[in-house]
Amino acid sequence: MDNNESLIPLQIAVMTVSDTRTEADDKSGKILVDSLNSVGHNLAEKVIVPDNIYQIRAVVSRWIADESIQVVLTTGGTGVTGRDGTPEAIKPLLDKEIEGFGEIFRMISYQEIKTSTIQSRCLAGVANGTYIFCLPGSSGACKTGWEIIKEQLDSRNLPCNLAQLIPRLMEK
Repeated sequence: MDNNESLIPLQIAVMTVSDTRTEADDKSGKILVDSLNSVGHNLAEKVIVPDNIYQIRAVVSRWIADESIQVVLTTGGTGVTGRDGTPEAIKPLLDKEIEGFGEIFRMISYQEIKTSTIQSRCLAGVANGTYIFCLPGSSGACKTGWEIIKEQLDSRNLPCNLAQLIPRLMEK
């Protein structure tokens, strides 16, 4: 990183997808909020949404329509059970998928949890000029995912980063 420049703070919204979590016990959502604040980004909004693809999609659609929100982070709902539907909620909204995020997440996660990482359907992409990152619901997975995301959301990260591309995401 080039420390001669200042971080360009981004507006980031955080969603926890869960039928059981509340603000009092939402450890993964808190990790993401604390992590983004600790590096100098701004929390635009934080919500908890049930495992329902239409409710997830409604909130994320509102966020991607809001020009002030540059990044959306979700945690939860990326597994393979019947109630896990975050990828199904988000994929139809994406203009472009960032396949490398899921690939590198699972590569790093393999070092921590071995083959259990195949159960993670985390994903990332761009929708209406907004980056979206969908992470698993465990606190460990949120920490792992943030370590990947934070460098790409840091405008000082070299040789390149996603933050510097924000002004160009809506090019035609």
